[in-house]
Amino acid sequence: MKPLTSTLLFCISLLPSLLGHCQAADPQPASRPNVVVVITDDQGYGELSCHGNPVLETPHLDRLASESVRLVDFHVAPMCTPTRGQLMTGVDALRNGAMNVSSGRTLLRREFPTIANLFADSGWSTGLFGKWHLGDAYPYRPQDRGFQESVWFPSSHINSVPDAWNNDYFDDTYLHNGRRETYSGYTTDVLFRESMEWMQAEADAGRPFFCYLATAAAHQPHFVPEKYRLAAREKWQAARDQFPAMDPEREEQLVRFLGMCANIDDNIGLLERFLTQSGLRENTVVVFLTDNGSTFGPRYFNAGMTGGKTTLWEGGHRVPCFVRWPSGGFRAAGDVAGLTQVQDLLPTFSDLLKLKVPAEATFDGTSLAGVLRGESDVPEDRMLVINYSRMPFKARRTMPNNNAVPRRERAAVLWKHWRLLEDKRLYNLDADPLQQTNVIDQHPEVAAAMREHLDAWWDRLKTNVNEFQPSVIGDDSQNPVRLTACEWADVFIDQQSQVRRGDRKNGIWHLEVADSGRYALTLSRWPEESGLGLRDGIDETPVADGVFTEGPAWPVAVARLRVGEQRLRTKVDPDASSVRFELTLPAGRTTMQTWFDDDSGNEICGAYYVNVERLADR
Repeated sequence: MKPLTSTLLFCISLLPSLLGHCQAADPQPASRPNVVVVITDDQGYGELSCHGNPVLETPHLDRLASESVRLVDFHVAPMCTPTRGQLMTGVDALRNGAMNVSSGRTLLRREFPTIANLFADSGWSTGLFGKWHLGDAYPYRPQDRGFQESVWFPSSHINSVPDAWNNDYFDDTYLHNGRRETYSGYTTDVLFRESMEWMQAEADAGRPFFCYLATAAAHQPHFVPEKYRLAAREKWQAARDQFPAMDPEREEQLVRFLGMCANIDDNIGLLERFLTQSGLRENTVVVFLTDNGSTFGPRYFNAGMTGGKTTLWEGGHRVPCFVRWPSGGFRAAGDVAGLTQVQDLLPTFSDLLKLKVPAEATFDGTSLAGVLRGESDVPEDRMLVINYSRMPFKARRTMPNNNAVPRRERAAVLWKHWRLLEDKRLYNLDADPLQQTNVIDQHPEVAAAMREHLDAWWDRLKTNVNEFQPSVIGDDSQNPVRLTACEWADVFIDQQSQVRRGDRKNGIWHLEVADSGRYALTLSRWPEESGLGLRDGIDETPVADGVFTEGPAWPVAVARLRVGEQRLRTKVDPDASSVRFELTLPAGRTTMQTWFDDDSGNEICGAYYVNVERLADR
């Protein structure tokens, strides 16, 4: 277990600033600014006291806001993966392939260079700390997409299906440059600590850095250190009469969520202290945003908006975005109006910092460099489109045309103060900020203009929009590779709680076989580190700040496998923890599905975990 470092980096000898103001067309390492992008999870626009939150106090984020250019009409996708893919590539989610939080639609298309690729190719060191959510195996991992240093966890949250078994936000196991390593402390504290240690090391070596710090908090499970939980409960109790009644369990989860947000704010304060004491603050660009609307805002405080995470209402996708660069020649700190979006960040960095961009790369976002410098305003007539793949919660099988299939008409179109939702509801935010009155019949010319923009947007991407990106097996870069039910096409199995409960679903993996040859495929219900057998159930498991659910035993008697046209079947030993098949596979694209059956031939479920290994030539 990696030990805590003493009050971290703050007692280290202070360094003079190594970095100056970046204005040259091809800045040298000594003049390039550092860049830190902090993105939090499920924290909405209203979860900041500077935005009027009546319960939560966020003094450090408030201070950052007061010193930043604030993009006050800034929009992301209404859920995790599409926002992160858009940030990484500057490309719309339905074009870059990363459009859903699970269900085989998280994988970022390989042809798009990432923000880490561009920074690394332009001479910056690149580091990721926290949530990636754009692919857990080669060639989609952070280290495959431009990050030279990475401390991260797979899939959507800590305790997801591919995560280390029973990770619980405290003393967790993360992937450090591809190898599992255990870190002491609470998740948000760990990620900030590790990122600052890395930043200090890069500064000591005279290397400018790009740091992407993506917290697990405040995503569920809502586990948080006791002092934050108790403090949040006290503040909630003092203010609760202002809010509608809610059931006790929901109220408890809200309290925990607010505690997680308070812990984030304290870590923002530590980051600010680090940048100041290390001499890096003046020539470091700091960007703060959140990945979607709040999971709790609509239930207590939503900063004057309707909707939250996963919705097209304003509260689902309008989030804070603060940008600060003290020595960068930015306009004075303050609010900047005009529609902006997460796809704009990469083209903005490319323009501001003169990054090397491949000739074939195209962005759907636009540079805001002139806006940040005060040389121009956001174009008043700009239109934006928000669209993404919906959650297939009810799907038990991979089926065509289910809820996850992206569709043109499920978009939001944004133009000035107008919002066209799903091509059938039009709202005027100036007159109706809560989006309660549909005025589409009163303004047909507005709807027509926005519909025309949506049609053109859809026409540019519709050909490939429903094309799954394949999981790659048999490549020397990661052999063996573990596949999980997170990549079942359009079937939702993403949480270890679902594995524990034994949710009875099944789905298809889309595969790319890197090299022809003999392969071993090992099927299991449980990850190997759990020590459980195929037929085992599981008891409730107490963890640091909660309890993981119990789950039933499965009467597994037969295992079946299909890869392409090949089908295999075997009886299962009652004491087996897994089932192994061997077969010869040709290189290229294919699909795979698995089954566990009982002794009457009734299907129980698919295998949640499949370990795939290309065997050495015999």
